[in-house]
Amino acid sequence: MSQVVIASRLADGRVVFLSRRAQASAPEIEWVALLEEATLIEEDAQAADLLALGEADVHARHEVLDPYLIDVEMKDGSLRPTKYRERIRCLGPTNRRDLGKQAEGAQA
Repeated sequence: MSQVVIASRLADGRVVFLSRRAQASAPEIEWVALLEEATLIEEDAQAADLLALGEADVHARHEVLDPYLIDVEMKDGSLRPTKYRERIRCLGPTNRRDLGKQAEGAQA
């Protein structure tokens, strides 16, 4: 099962995902709004490392809050969370399709 690191952005409360850029000297991360841009985790050791980077970033830049791992799967050519709760969190309310990321064209 694949995973990604998810968190809440403090500036606006939106859900964001950890994306790691490969650097020769040190790992550099950024928080991206789209699940498809997140760094996909395939191994347990990698999961622990990326989660630790995300948690360290909470204290270093105060940009996000509460990073944690979620399970994702490839379905119909795109990534989506495996748990319904996380799908709602990633896209927005189920009773108002005109709100959240789903209103911007994101799908889960």
